[in-house]
Amino acid sequence: MIKSVKDLEIRGKTVFIRVDFNVPLSDGVVADDTRIRAALPVIRYGIEQSARVVLASHLGRPKGKRNPAFSLAPVAVKLSELLAQDVVMAGDCVGEDVRHLVQGLSGGQVLLLENLRFHKAETANDPEFARQLASGIDVYIDDAFGSLHRAHASVVGITEYVPEKGMGFLVQKEYDSLGKLLENPDKPFFAILGGAKVSDKIAVIENLSERVDAFIIGGAMAYTFLKAQDVRVGASLVEQDKLDLAATLLNKTSQRGVQMYLPIDHVVARSAEPAGERSVTEDVHVPEGMMGFDIGPQSVQFFHGLLGNARTIFWNGPMGMFEDPRFEDGTRAVAEILAAHPGFTVVGGGDSAAALGKFGLKDRISHVSTGGGASLEFLEGKVLPGFAALEQ
Repeated sequence: MIKSVKDLEIRGKTVFIRVDFNVPLSDGVVADDTRIRAALPVIRYGIEQSARVVLASHLGRPKGKRNPAFSLAPVAVKLSELLAQDVVMAGDCVGEDVRHLVQGLSGGQVLLLENLRFHKAETANDPEFARQLASGIDVYIDDAFGSLHRAHASVVGITEYVPEKGMGFLVQKEYDSLGKLLENPDKPFFAILGGAKVSDKIAVIENLSERVDAFIIGGAMAYTFLKAQDVRVGASLVEQDKLDLAATLLNKTSQRGVQMYLPIDHVVARSAEPAGERSVTEDVHVPEGMMGFDIGPQSVQFFHGLLGNARTIFWNGPMGMFEDPRFEDGTRAVAEILAAHPGFTVVGGGDSAAALGKFGLKDRISHVSTGGGASLEFLEGKVLPGFAALEQ
């Protein structure tokens, strides 16, 4: 069993909250505060409970060295603004100075530790580093779902040295929403998978094929599946070494009575060069010398019809190169279908979430996962190290 923060007594206690403040910075300021805002509910709850709140996060890949370009100081400024109270910024995440700052906190005060990954010991899950992080801490809360698949000191090791542990509101929502897909999804249940590579989605397909009624495949990975069925794909991106695997997956899912639906037309061009002219194929085949960059309008209509009676939909991976306006229509259409759908809709993966943001549809999805790699590993059926560490 994993306890929620609301199951724990945190009033007046020193609470360490692992958050995900891995945000983009531009000219020394936060360029996108989405992840900071996502952590506000658990931080505010700690403040309301007069807890002494210690926040910890990584930012970027400083590779175990102190690098001012990856400092969390700009995050402290933004967080102070959002909370409408001063946030104390530590000069490090461990050490004597940090211990004094933690001990000096009053109830309702917030301390942000400096970037965890300034220390190689964080990613190595070093026990001594984990013990130092836990120094003076009464309760550990993980609210950084995007890091739960990493066996790092602030995710796993620290839990050995703190008396009480649990999950924050954000992780709770992920746990409940993704868990529903695996445990008791309302049927019919469709999984929409896109992106570039079949190899990235093998384990998800295999695990979900025991639960879904059908898969809808788009993106560049569709061309590997199509070629495995002897469809002409022109110069489209194909994982040549995965053709046999694609054929096996098609056969396996079919034997289980699970349909795998593929695009029936495509938006194509000779290359991804901005000046290139796009066109739409008449059927499933891609002409010689042309590359598929998006699903076509017939595919959009076909997929829309399939999803009409779905009660649960999971989407991971764009339908095409949506960053380019010439090839965004398929991804936009799928995003709009989910946004208008009355069923339970879950979107996982950075690119899919970015597409929802681009089209202004994030708020119309039942649940948008904050962790791309973590959500995929969860749906692959793996036990995430962060969840295992929180088990009572």
